[in-house]
Order: sequence, then structure tokens, then C-alpha cells
Amino acid sequence: MRALYDLSAPAKLNLFLHITGRRADGYHLLQSVFMLIDWADTLHIELRSNAKISREDLTTKLPAEDLCTKAAHALQTATGCTQGAHISIAKSIPSEAGMGGGSSDAATTLIALNRLWQTKLSRQDLAAIGLHLGADVPFFIHGHNAWVEGVGEKITPVTLPPAHFVVCKPPLGLSTAAIFSSPELKRDTDTAIIEGFAESPYDFGRNDLQPVAVKLCSEVAQALTHLQMQGLTPRMTGSGSAVFAHLGDATYPKIVQAPLKGWQQRICANLAEHPLAQWTTAK
Repeated sequence: MRALYDLSAPAKLNLFLHITGRRADGYHLLQSVFMLIDWADTLHIELRSNAKISREDLTTKLPAEDLCTKAAHALQTATGCTQGAHISIAKSIPSEAGMGGGSSDAATTLIALNRLWQTKLSRQDLAAIGLHLGADVPFFIHGHNAWVEGVGEKITPVTLPPAHFVVCKPPLGLSTAAIFSSPELKRDTDTAIIEGFAESPYDFGRNDLQPVAVKLCSEVAQALTHLQMQGLTPRMTGSGSAVFAHLGDATYPKIVQAPLKGWQQRICANLAEHPLAQWTTAK
């Protein structure tokens, strides 16, 4: 095996996001349901006989040391692997959107290199490496829609009914750090239970980050209003700036009005599992 092509790195939506507390080290405790959708980046990874890690940007220009290259170096360090890789990335998921694009790319890189390099790490081992790269990376490695708690490391698979969503991303992004450092952020939402969520999965809870995000970025408010005016019930995903709304039987496949020029909008379906879920083993 010399290369792996057309590797999917799907985005996620936070169906809700509650902040339930804060640890002594400053990390926030959260509860959320992460849902995979079919808006995805595409990676191609070619084996190198030496230990060099290189990257080629096929669409959007990325920072020199992005999460994919960091993931590859982290796997080399963890396993002592002396092989390298050339990683090509075709970005589609918007950045600074709250959709987990960078984390998903890192997870796909770890899963694929574990296979290409034959390092034979378990899903749990890969997730442990991924957690040091970003709080969302373990979710993508585990590969299933999930109830997520703690700082993102406590992951319980959940089954969600098939559904469609409109996702709208304004041109401006948001700084996650700015939102989480805001004194106005609500940090004491009551703890929820999975059973309560399961009764109405697409209407449950709220996003505690949304009120702060609206104040920091007026385009988040514009995106919410854009979907509300079409009879939908939108909310922000993650730390934004993308917003989404569930399209029920009555609204799908209704044409959703296009957003303002320069904005990105798609109708997305949720996924039952990550496209590479079967490439990892529990032990």
C-alpha cells in the first residue's frame, strides 16, 4: 500500500451546546451532541520512505503547521514510525465556522496514517493522541454521532434519525478563545441527561455560546435572521459563525432562499457513521 486517495473528513454540527462549569485549569465543562454531516474535506495521503511530512493545499491555503501535519508528527512520535507522508488537502468545510473542519482533517490523517504506516493503534490510542491536538478530534476518530461531555473526551455514541439541515456560513469567522473568555458567557447550565435529549433530538436545548457570539459578530445575528424569516428555527453550531436549522418533512426538500453574496449555504444530510469508521478497532 503506497497511497490512500479520496479520504473523507466530514464536518459536524452541535445539536446543542451547554456549558455546565469550569475546571480549576480554566477548561470549560460542556455537554453537547456532535452530529456528522456530509459536508466534507477530501484528503489524499502518499507514503514516503523517509520520515519527512509534507503537505499540499489543493484549494484553500492553510498555515504551514496545520492540524494535519501536527497529527502526522504526533503519530510518528507516539509509535516511533520512521516512515513519512505527503498529505494533499482539498478544503470544503469553512474555517472559523464551529463545524470542526481542522479537527476532522486531523482525525482522518491519524486514521489513514495508522493504516498506511501499519502502526496498529486502537481507536482509543488514536483518540488519546488526537485529544492533544484539539478537543473535537477524538469525536471524529470514534466515528459515530455522540453525546459529548467533560472537555470533549467523554464520548457516548447515540443513534439519530436520518434528517436534513440547512447550514449557513457568513464570511466572517469567530475566535473561539474570545467567546470562552467572555465574562458574559453562561457557565452554569444545569446538567442534562441523554434520555431527555432523545425525546426530541432536533429541538433540545440551546447553544450557550450563541448570545456572546451574536454580540461579537453581527453576521451571526444576520444568519439567524436569514433562516428565521423562512420559517425555520436556527441556532449556531459550536463557537460559530455557522448556523443551521433542521428541515423537517414539511420543509425538505423545500428550496431555502440563498443567503447574501459571499456567504456559503448548503443542504446537508446527517451521517450514521464516519466514512472511515471501519478502519479503526476498539482494542
